[in-house]
Amino acid sequence: MFGKSTLIEAIAGKNRGLLATEPEKAAILIAIAKLEERNPTSRPVEAGELLEGDWRLLYTTSSGLLNIDRFPLFKLGQIYQSIRVKTSSVYNIAEIYGLPYLEGLVSVAAGFEPLSERRVQVKFKRSILGLQRLVSYQSPASFIQQIEQGQKFTAIDFALNSSEQQGWLDITYLDSDLRIGRGNEGSVFVLARV
Repeated sequence: MFGKSTLIEAIAGKNRGLLATEPEKAAILIAIAKLEERNPTSRPVEAGELLEGDWRLLYTTSSGLLNIDRFPLFKLGQIYQSIRVKTSSVYNIAEIYGLPYLEGLVSVAAGFEPLSERRVQVKFKRSILGLQRLVSYQSPASFIQQIEQGQKFTAIDFALNSSEQQGWLDITYLDSDLRIGRGNEGSVFVLARV
């Protein structure tokens, strides 16, 4: 029987997918599909109380995220996705580590709009790339609070054209502490509530 524990065991030690072999990736995708079949939330987009909050990425097939780890001298730290239902906002934050005092972050702020009971349209609005020290980064929640208050950062901080920078995401599994999504580029995301 495939359940959450089967999936969690399959992705353990895989560094969000960076260390997974091809056979392991195939087994993980099977475990994800089996769990999606047993989604306890039939209309996840409408389940705001379950969606709301800060989530940590456990596993992904997204080469865009995993390729951040390929830069010389830098390693991919934790990746978070924070959802603020009241403002229809989503924030992606990737922590980057490497040389001492040069810890960085890559963040994208977006808005989302429900398209169906499980699909949201995501329009990217702002990107922030900088050193954690210079943006006073402490945690995803405090950083997002600064963004929502309109703070400008000592970083590469720029607006994105949301008509060009957009995509969709299907929420295929959602419970109180685990969320699975599938994006328009074919990527799978497994996240745990922080």
